[in-house]
Amino acid sequence: MSRHRALRTKVRRGIATWPVAIVGLVALLVLGWLGWSWVGGIVERRAAAQAGDCNEGDALLRVSATPSVAEAVKQVAEAWSLERPVVYDHCIQVEVQSIDSEVVLQGLTQGWDEAELGARPHAWVTDSTLWANRLAAQNAGLLGAAPESIATSPVLLALHQEPARAVESGAGFRWTDLPDLPGAADGWGRFGRPEWGRFTVALPDPATNAATAMAVQSALAGASPDGKGPVTTEMLALDPVKVTLGKLAASGPEQAPIGTWEALTLLGADTAVNAAGFSAVPVFEVDLYRHNLGKDTGTPPAQPLYGVPAGGPTPVADFPFVPLAGDWVGEAQVRASQAFREFLHEPDQRQTLSVAGLRVEGTTERPKPSPGIRWAAVTDQLAPADANTTQQISAAWATADDGQVVTILVDTSKSMEEHGGDGRSRMEWVKQALSGQVNRSVSGSLGLWEFSRELDGDKPYRQVVPTGPVAEQRQALLDGVSNLEPRSATQLYTSLLALYERALADYQDGKRNRIVVLTDGVNDGGIDYEELKSRLAALKQPGKDIVVSVIALGPDPERDTLSELARSTGGTLSVVEDGRGVDAALGQLLSE
Repeated sequence: MSRHRALRTKVRRGIATWPVAIVGLVALLVLGWLGWSWVGGIVERRAAAQAGDCNEGDALLRVSATPSVAEAVKQVAEAWSLERPVVYDHCIQVEVQSIDSEVVLQGLTQGWDEAELGARPHAWVTDSTLWANRLAAQNAGLLGAAPESIATSPVLLALHQEPARAVESGAGFRWTDLPDLPGAADGWGRFGRPEWGRFTVALPDPATNAATAMAVQSALAGASPDGKGPVTTEMLALDPVKVTLGKLAASGPEQAPIGTWEALTLLGADTAVNAAGFSAVPVFEVDLYRHNLGKDTGTPPAQPLYGVPAGGPTPVADFPFVPLAGDWVGEAQVRASQAFREFLHEPDQRQTLSVAGLRVEGTTERPKPSPGIRWAAVTDQLAPADANTTQQISAAWATADDGQVVTILVDTSKSMEEHGGDGRSRMEWVKQALSGQVNRSVSGSLGLWEFSRELDGDKPYRQVVPTGPVAEQRQALLDGVSNLEPRSATQLYTSLLALYERALADYQDGKRNRIVVLTDGVNDGGIDYEELKSRLAALKQPGKDIVVSVIALGPDPERDTLSELARSTGGTLSVVEDGRGVDAALGQLLSE
């Protein structure tokens, strides 16, 4: 019995260890292989996401950026490229070009010069939605999506240090002071320095200088019944607002600088008050920062200019990212544009924009050094005018100096009865836009013609109101517009030639003489386009330039022909899909 128990014990003790080791090793090898396969799968999937899915190849996203922000946008683009973005099966590369907003707008709407500017952009970063509004007014089809702000910058008043201190320690300055302050012989007396004489603010054309446009909005808002923004088209027809606009247009220096950058250069060239012919100029904070450091010229000025925040509601530039649309914009660029815009809002990229002198939500970091800039908090922001009103402000400004002679030639063909949007005909929208322009015009000369077929005997055109001072014939113009009715055909070229001949005979020297055509159809009688071109060329006289601009309404006008016609005279073509866009398009044309 003992032996038998011993035998059983001996068997249990004698199990060999080497099979266990082999099994364990095999198990480890299997687990290792499975783990390696799992990790390898992850790596392969990531690689596929980054590179393998670029089976459509590379795609280039071209972004045009205003110089104020171009440097920062380039840095963001470089950071995005490091992440090897893949969009819509394309590997995306971003190319950022620094181009003035005025040049981009003109190129997009009137013909892009690739030899000078490179290929057309797929997206646009500008300093203000004002530019996107102007693009929409001329051709809304070029906007790929709604503009979206990526940063902001308030409008400041730029002066030399001693004048800036006088303003800040004295009665203070508000944009609503702009209309009256420059008219006082001792304007600086308000700030304790009457010996400095007049306080003159340079206001470069608001149609091409967004800082001026926004300062003017603030001044007009103060003249409204409520004393605050936003400015509306209805307000622009009020006598107090028109008086204010007239004062603003007349308040600048005798030799007004063309643009904000020229004004800063002239102002900074001599520290003596009014040495430039003016005391101050409105400027975006970021542009003043760049000017004082010489970021755009390579050479800082000898003395920096100082930015004074105005009291009351502050106009603020919104620096929108504007996706574009057109036959050169593919689906890859559409999606890449959206992805890049989203990347611009990420924390690291917001910091990049912030240290470039822009204001961005989520960070208070500011560039150092920043001479002349205090980065004062904006506590009261002006509510901006809507897209249409911004065009009307520029148009009203253009007429405020009595410098325009405009005759409007209106298509009264039968097709103007067609639906123009919101249950109204095209003609109804045109009449509303024309009446609005008449009511808002501050000065200048305005006339009205119509064209169709056999309106005056066998003539397809008729003078409704002769071209003359709008202030003297406002009611006649309103009555003439009210009586416009759709008739029959669209004999445009014969009618335009007759009006051009009349405009030449009545040409007013020293003023902008122009014709604005509103049409919705194809020329269908009278002379053809080739004959019109030939006869216009023969009629041209040195020193008597008559600009012809066209608003093409609806899908039917011969847009290529009309565009060529406008460009040949120095004018522009605006394209509106329905009647709702006529008012803004007309305002944009008259502001040029």
